[in-house]
Amino acid sequence: MSDNQLWQRAADDIHWYQAPATLLDDSNPPFYRWFPDGVTNACFNAVDIHVAQGRGEQLAVIYDSPVTDTRRSYTFSQLLDEVSRFAGLLRSQGVEQGDRVIIYMPMVPEALVAMLACARIGAIHSVVFGGFASNELAVRIDDAEPKVMVSASCGVEPSRVVAYKPLLDEAIRLARHKPGSCIILQRPTQEGELVEGRDVDWASAVAAAEPVDCVPVNANHPLYILYTSGTTGQPKGVVRDTGGSIVSLKWSMKNIYNVNQGEVYWAASDVGWVVGHSYIVYGPLFNGNTTLMYEGKPVGTPDPGAFWRVIEEYDVKVLFTAPTAFRAIKKEDPDGKYLEKYDLSGLRALFLAGERCDPNTLHWATEKLQVPVIDHWWQTETGWSICANCLGIEQLPIVPGSPARAVPGYDVQVLNGDGEQAAAGEIGALVIKQPLPPGTFTTLWNAQDRFVKAYFSKFPGYYETGDAGYIDDDGYVFVMARTDDVINVAGHRLSTGSMEEVLADHPDVAECAVIGIADAMKGQLPLGLLVLNAGVTRPPAEIVAEAIAQVRQRIGPVAAFKLCAVVDRLPKTRSGKILRGTMRNIADGEDWKMPATIDDPAIIDEIGAALKQLGLPGH
Repeated sequence: MSDNQLWQRAADDIHWYQAPATLLDDSNPPFYRWFPDGVTNACFNAVDIHVAQGRGEQLAVIYDSPVTDTRRSYTFSQLLDEVSRFAGLLRSQGVEQGDRVIIYMPMVPEALVAMLACARIGAIHSVVFGGFASNELAVRIDDAEPKVMVSASCGVEPSRVVAYKPLLDEAIRLARHKPGSCIILQRPTQEGELVEGRDVDWASAVAAAEPVDCVPVNANHPLYILYTSGTTGQPKGVVRDTGGSIVSLKWSMKNIYNVNQGEVYWAASDVGWVVGHSYIVYGPLFNGNTTLMYEGKPVGTPDPGAFWRVIEEYDVKVLFTAPTAFRAIKKEDPDGKYLEKYDLSGLRALFLAGERCDPNTLHWATEKLQVPVIDHWWQTETGWSICANCLGIEQLPIVPGSPARAVPGYDVQVLNGDGEQAAAGEIGALVIKQPLPPGTFTTLWNAQDRFVKAYFSKFPGYYETGDAGYIDDDGYVFVMARTDDVINVAGHRLSTGSMEEVLADHPDVAECAVIGIADAMKGQLPLGLLVLNAGVTRPPAEIVAEAIAQVRQRIGPVAAFKLCAVVDRLPKTRSGKILRGTMRNIADGEDWKMPATIDDPAIIDEIGAALKQLGLPGH
């Protein structure tokens, strides 16, 4: 089946007010437009359609919050009522089609309701991860210029309460653009102080709101803006369109994840990230699944059996999470003792994404869960999988270290520095031949020139993913590192990802990171940081010596791997990605800025101390 036939058939499977007569407008590359004359609505396809087809009493959303000891659920009929009323509230605050609404919320169902309510009336939502620093939120306010802010009084972490309201107030003070009003969800854990004349109480305002119907919008109307970090420090506002999102995400639920209408699907992420947009909110609901919202952690809420409890309790069929979640579980419970307490017989597959899945974690998860463990590769910009083992089409043999082959609709290639095709097995820049499929980003908000320059200028005719890797003789793609994490040691191009694979194989290592640091003699040298499994009592120096020997044996002396240290934890974003660039700058003694997305800033001091012990600049 050709790509055009694929997307025509997928488009026929969604609700249109006016079906598109044109499949693809390719008149202005790289600004390709799918279904340009179609008219639809994302909220109707996510909620109303299921009620109209007689599935109103099916569960649409399950909310499970171990941090507040709360459980709630919504049928599609109940969700329709909540969403249409909140849409009415937005309308009463002056929000119309094309207006922006920033949503700054914790992992609560109201965040999902607010997103769908925006889509219902054609407003463009921009979700900012709850608890982001005020100055970062202010930058996003100034870029998106929202008419309304939607927030909550607080977020709840396992060990602390994060007051959102003061962060929001300070962000608005800092921002040049002033939103017209703020709708605030008061949480019983900690209420916030409302500003008279600007702030609106969610509960009382929704109770008085009149429900409104869906507004038909053009397929290319922006569904949302999602900010991703930019190398210049100015966030990039990724824009996703409506029609392409509905078509691609609904198609992916059956063809990639192989879940059926009515089954429980759980993406253990956050609505503030792209996974939350695609696979907590939109994808599962387009497909008529029950989506699970979990306000907790893989460990510590209350123990390493947290995920297993949720899977058993709600009969989860497919779990999607980040490899870092499984490394955390493995670190606390390497023998899988907590697994034995739960019945996971209903689970059919585990999907991992967000960063490269090391083979050691994949083997551990496969052995313990006894289901296919699928590493798949995608980005904020693409919105859904570039490469995956598509369980709904044909399950391919699982090759550790690879997210399998390109998903239908993506033409993935490897180019060298001169823009020429790399040979099979040769590391180069991973690129995607244009046009990108439906559901991928269509531009950057208010930054069309940056869109072209950042992604399409280096390799004309291709989207530059920013990832490096290779494709083997069987067409399997191996994503080894971000392009700037391929290091040059005395003229040899080496992947930090391959070194991490070797280190992760050490029986005492829970997780690790390898970064390239500057060296006057060799250009760059690899530096390894190891986090050990819980209960390991051997001297760290002994483990470091073994790890260095392991790299020298399996990759060779060419890697010049001799800098290695044990640390208690690695600095990560709140979504679980290791902050390799920040650590590299610290190790090289370069200027660096505390990342807005960092999970715990105190970790930076610990890393700095470890680097100083190795004779590096440190902080």
